[in-house]
Amino acid sequence: MSNVYDKAHELGRVLKESEEFTQLAELHGKVNADPQAKQMLDGFRAIQMELQQKQMQGIEISEEEIQKAQSVFELVQQHELIGKLMEVEQRMSQLIGDLNRIIAEPLEELYGLGE
Repeated sequence: MSNVYDKAHELGRVLKESEEFTQLAELHGKVNADPQAKQMLDGFRAIQMELQQKQMQGIEISEEEIQKAQSVFELVQQHELIGKLMEVEQRMSQLIGDLNRIIAEPLEELYGLGE
């Protein structure tokens, strides 16, 4: 019987060779090479992180903070490179979610969670 960890490492290698990952790596490199795009994206990610930390700590997020995050999101999405990067990140996230569901199927069957 093959080792589950060996299969996980194999899946990791296959994922790294996927079109989604290749596009993600290429766009990530392009954004990092563009000082304006990198600064915009870093600023957006900092706002995201701050809001996530507040949520995890149970701190209420103000309407002003939500609107600020939304306006920054809209601004960064309009940048061609960042918009493409976010699109590919979403596809990669979907792929990872699909893989997680497939991996969890045996447990769902065992516990009858899928019924």
